[in-house]
Amino acid sequence: MSDSAQRSPLLVRDVMTTDLTTLREDEVLLDATLVLARAGLRHIPIMSGDQLVGIVTSTDVKHYTPSILSGIPAEEYNRLMESTPLSKIMTRNPVTIEPDKTVYEAAQLLYDRRIGCLPVMENGLLKGVVTTTDMLNVLLQMLREKGFVPPESMT
Repeated sequence: MSDSAQRSPLLVRDVMTTDLTTLREDEVLLDATLVLARAGLRHIPIMSGDQLVGIVTSTDVKHYTPSILSGIPAEEYNRLMESTPLSKIMTRNPVTIEPDKTVYEAAQLLYDRRIGCLPVMENGLLKGVVTTTDMLNVLLQMLREKGFVPPESMT
């Protein structure tokens, strides 16, 4: 029996991040900016009650944050940051995946759609996220297991 024949496929539930930071769709651009900066995140699931309604990325926040270099007065900058609801900037109906799908399927979706995050949904509820960073971690583990690590990296 070959090595691959006896292995079960790696599942999304095995690699997803379950310690989630979420925001509500009525929270504002400033909230997302602070969460992204403080937590070092690049994706925030947006909720309405217990329902996933969108996702905000660090790219979205950068796109909608007024440039201080534009010369807008501080009061206007603050007003925009404190009054722009996340529902206005989020990606609605994000591509999602179920926890029992394979890591291969998740990686293929991330690659094909050119996205960085897949919310993981089970029975209509958000259970986690799987990101390109999670996928790179899987790749690194597999490369180590197979011995495909340059000698200078084995310290």
